[in-house]
Amino acid sequence: MKKNNFVTIADLSKEKIMYLIEMAQQFEKYPNRELLKGKIVATLFFEPSTRTRLSFETAANRLGARVIGFADPKVTSGTKGETLKDTILMVSNYADIIAMRHHIEGAAQYASEISPIPIVNAGDGAHQHPSQCMLDLYTIYQTQGTLENLNIFLVGDLKYGRTVHSLIMAMRHFAPTFHFIAPEELAMPNEYKIYCKDNGIKYVEHSDFNEDVIADADVIYMTRVQKERFSDLMEYERVKNVYILKADMLKYVKPNMKILHPLPRVNEIAYDIDDTPYAYYIQQARNGLYAREAIICYVLGITLDEIKEDKTIINN
Repeated sequence: MKKNNFVTIADLSKEKIMYLIEMAQQFEKYPNRELLKGKIVATLFFEPSTRTRLSFETAANRLGARVIGFADPKVTSGTKGETLKDTILMVSNYADIIAMRHHIEGAAQYASEISPIPIVNAGDGAHQHPSQCMLDLYTIYQTQGTLENLNIFLVGDLKYGRTVHSLIMAMRHFAPTFHFIAPEELAMPNEYKIYCKDNGIKYVEHSDFNEDVIADADVIYMTRVQKERFSDLMEYERVKNVYILKADMLKYVKPNMKILHPLPRVNEIAYDIDDTPYAYYIQQARNGLYAREAIICYVLGITLDEIKEDKTIINN
């Protein structure tokens, strides 16, 4: 079986993205299987996480694998001075795959270059979050019936938001129009605007966030202002409440518009949104299980045909 790393969404072709979406559909039908019986999945989280870590571990468990790892780097030998290289090489002795989150941009790429087993990037600094991107793509496809020619509004922290950076790269295949809405301090970095221009991706920047601006949205992708990325807390306090989505802003939106959020939310989506038909962020988080089951199988060389023909399905 061919083994793959899953470090950046930029490496995936349109065909591979649709292939992984079809894999996720299979796992949504039957999430409990024994495809990975006898395998070990290591989750190395050098940075805090709830949904990503738990969904990776749940995905491994539902596929019949066992899980090792840590959620707090303070309990590892890193506190004794062990390098990332030595940690990766050591853990690769025990596991068949490593899912890793790290605060340093490029850490997952480095790990993939030295590791003898597949590496899955579970988020590296403000850089990328490809597994979140796959569940976002799956959710958009699930709700819109297509990934083609959509109006996608990205709102909030576009500077440090690795989820929106990954989404831009993935959607280059599908002719989207992006709308960037952020305070000046958290605007989309120039490198991603250049990426859009180089790849023929249309984008519009807005300073206002109101019912008229968002009326044409197919997807509104909200992000929280990430306090942990700020060295100046005064700056954080100044921008944290600039854009808040409230139910009274939805009076002109399309009937099938959906609101997504990688979570956790703080106060950027008002709670009165939760009871509207547009809220989809809880279902989006659930889709993380199916997308990450697909990713784990993909990096271990398990094919879509093998998943379709799988006889290890456990009654759900």
